[in-house]
Amino acid sequence: MTKTDLLIINAKQLICPSDDENKKPELKIIENGAIACSQGKIVAAGHSTEITEKFQAKDVFDATGKVVAPGFVDPHTHPVFFGTREDEFELRNSGKSYADIAKAGGGIRFSVRQLRQASKEQLIEHALPYLDQFIKNGTTTIEAKSGYGLTFNDEIKSLEVIRELNKIHPIDLVPTFLGAHEIPDEYRDRKQEYIKIVTEEMIPHVAEEGLAEFCDIFCESHVYNTDDTELILTAARKAGLKLKIHSDQLSSGGGTEIAAQLGAVSADHLDHVNSESIQSLKLSGTVPVLLPGAVFFLGLQKYAPARKMLDQGLPVALATDFNPGSCMTQSMPLMMTLASIYMGMKPDEVWLAATAHAARAISRSDSIGILKSGAQADIVIWNIPNLQYLPYHFGINHVDTVIKNGQILN
Repeated sequence: MTKTDLLIINAKQLICPSDDENKKPELKIIENGAIACSQGKIVAAGHSTEITEKFQAKDVFDATGKVVAPGFVDPHTHPVFFGTREDEFELRNSGKSYADIAKAGGGIRFSVRQLRQASKEQLIEHALPYLDQFIKNGTTTIEAKSGYGLTFNDEIKSLEVIRELNKIHPIDLVPTFLGAHEIPDEYRDRKQEYIKIVTEEMIPHVAEEGLAEFCDIFCESHVYNTDDTELILTAARKAGLKLKIHSDQLSSGGGTEIAAQLGAVSADHLDHVNSESIQSLKLSGTVPVLLPGAVFFLGLQKYAPARKMLDQGLPVALATDFNPGSCMTQSMPLMMTLASIYMGMKPDEVWLAATAHAARAISRSDSIGILKSGAQADIVIWNIPNLQYLPYHFGINHVDTVIKNGQILN
C-alpha cells in the first residue's frame, strides 16, 4: 500500500471535470468516490474500493452522503478596494441608473477616491474578511484585479496588496493589472495623456516587477474605445503580460473581436455580444467569462447568450465579478443559480463553468478546477445529495469542508 497524507472516501458523488482542449469538455461523476492526496497534490481519484485498496493515510475523511468536487475558481474579481457603496445600491433601487450615479461622481470614481486615501495596510485589513468569505463559499482560487487606483503609485500599491494577500491568506490570487478601468477625474478631458502613462509607465513597471500576470481593460465607448483598447493591450502583450478584456457589457462595441485578434486568454461580461463575435472567440480560443451576478445586481435584463456559446462548443466560464459597486458577492453557487435560470445553462455546464473552464480563463487548466493525479489538492466537500442540488437550493451555504493544497481549512 502507498502511504499518503489524506484520503477522502465514500463520497456519494465525486465530480470530476475535464478540460482537455482536444476533446469536448465533460463532467465525469463517480459514485462512492474517493481521492488520495499527498504533499498538496492529488495522487489519485476513483471509486472508494479502488482507492482504499491502493492507498492508506493518517488522515481519512469520510464523505458519506456528500458531494466532493474541485474548489471553485473565480476568474474575475475586484477585491482591492476601500469602503463600500450600499448607498448607491439604494439609489439604483430608487430609480437612478448606474450611469447616472457614475456621472454624478459615484461608481468606480468614488472607489478610486477611497482607495487613494488608504494605506497598503488598511487595504490588506479590509480585504482579508472578503477572502475568508470566498473560502467559506467553496472558492479556492480567484483572479484579482487592480483598477481602483488609476495613478502609477496607487495601481502599484493595489498590486502589491494582492501580492501580500497571496502570502498571508490560504486562497490563491492571480494578479491582473487594470489601470484602464476608468478615466481618472484629473484626466477626464485628456484621456490620451493618461493612456500614455498606462502604456509607457505603468505596464513596463508592472511587467518588470512581476506584479501581474494579466492586463485587463474596460472596453466601452464612454471609457476606452476599441482604438484605446487595442493600443493598451498591444503594449501589455509586448511587455509579456497575458490579456483579458471587459467587453460588450453595456453595448456591442467591438471589444470581443479585439480580444480574439490579440489572443486574449478571456473576454469577460459579453452581455451584448453578437454572433460574429462568438464565432471569433471560437476561432481564437479565447474563453468567454460570463458574469450574471452583475446583470442581476444592477437590475438589468440582458444576460449573456450562454446557450449560443455552449452550442458553438465554447468553454463558457462563470465568475462573480466581486466588487463594491456592481456585484457585491463572493458566491459562485449563486452565479450557478443565475446562469441556470437566466442563461439556460444545465447543471453539468455550470459546474464545468465554475471549475475547469474558469481555470482555463486564468491559464491554470492543468492544475486547478479538476480532480486528477498531479493537480493541486483544492477540494470542497458539499452537504448536498447530487450535483443538480447546488444551483437549485440557492441562498444557503452548503459547504461542509474546504481543503486547500491538501490542508483541511475548516
